[in-house]
Amino acid sequence: MKMMNKTLRIGLFTVIGAFMLAIMPLPEWAIEFRPDWVTLVLIYWAMAAPSKIGVTMAWIAGLLLDVSYGTLMGQNAVGMVLVIYVVHLQHQRLRVASLLQQAIVIFFLLLIKQLSVLWVDGMLGRAPNSWLYFMPTLISALLWPWTYLILKDLQRKYSVTKNYYF
Repeated sequence: MKMMNKTLRIGLFTVIGAFMLAIMPLPEWAIEFRPDWVTLVLIYWAMAAPSKIGVTMAWIAGLLLDVSYGTLMGQNAVGMVLVIYVVHLQHQRLRVASLLQQAIVIFFLLLIKQLSVLWVDGMLGRAPNSWLYFMPTLISALLWPWTYLILKDLQRKYSVTKNYYF
């Protein structure tokens, strides 16, 4: 029970930190390059502690992103649930992959999320007309190795899970 509480606490702490990075004001030119911090953190925890951090937390985080971005309710939530569901299905394979292989898989997972959000925006008539719409996916995939290493250090420092092979 104590292990579960520790995992949830550090998981929620890092997700809150990711939310702060997601809503932090940026210069106008940098908005298109903002990484998808919340999804990256949830992907890590879905791989590290799949029984503790899962689809429900992804749904709640997606709804909170919808509220903070002012988008249609459920738009980011559906994309995030899709991503975390796939991570749950493949978490054992992702754990043993190299950081480069993980970054490639995460690129495609985030691309699926972006395409689902784009689909809803297109149905609402708000589709972007620039290729920069997909830059957060690329930037997030490039930042995955550092995100992984930082969160793994937090996991080890606070002895969050007993997965010694991760």
